[in-house]
Amino acid sequence: MKKLAVFDFDSTLMDGETIEIIASEVGLKDEVAKITKRAMEGELDFFDSLTYRVSLLKGISLKRVDEICHNLPYMYGAAETVSALKEKGFIVVCFSGGFKNATEYAKNILGYDADFSNILHSKGGILTGQVGGEMMFSDSKGQMLQKLQSILGISYENTVAIGDGANDLSMFKYAGTRIAFCAKQCLKEAATFCIEQKDLSLILEKII
Repeated sequence: MKKLAVFDFDSTLMDGETIEIIASEVGLKDEVAKITKRAMEGELDFFDSLTYRVSLLKGISLKRVDEICHNLPYMYGAAETVSALKEKGFIVVCFSGGFKNATEYAKNILGYDADFSNILHSKGGILTGQVGGEMMFSDSKGQMLQKLQSILGISYENTVAIGDGANDLSMFKYAGTRIAFCAKQCLKEAATFCIEQKDLSLILEKII
């Protein structure tokens, strides 16, 4: 029987927010962090908050962004948890409102099967402040999850979703097991289980 586990990236598979770490390069981490917090709590429209935050990154070199994204701190237990799930027959996927620079690189380290995220637009090796991709809207994760379930022939009951913020609510709607990991209150209220410690391996007790 096929099973699917879908993880958020920032503050779930990765210990932090990629966009805040990149914004540190131009002295705007605090401003970006305030907007990120409000977006993850469901107070701001995700698309509006994402495009505004990315606009603040204009002028940073793509090379520097890649260096940052290739040196992110992964959540304690992340690789071990992905490996354990795959051993139990799960297809493991990452959905991120963040960026391909980070999720595609992390795929080879953490071992998940596929990643769906956004792309920072650049010209001449410099960020333009624009962004596009697969996870631009508040309902993007839910829509993508439904597509994967249909393509792979995996049921609601055999789907697990793990995340921390408001933009994970849409994928929670289509997952039989919903794990709020060190999450915002709005996600905890929609969860099957809540985990408050920064140790991803704790989710295995709820799934396997």
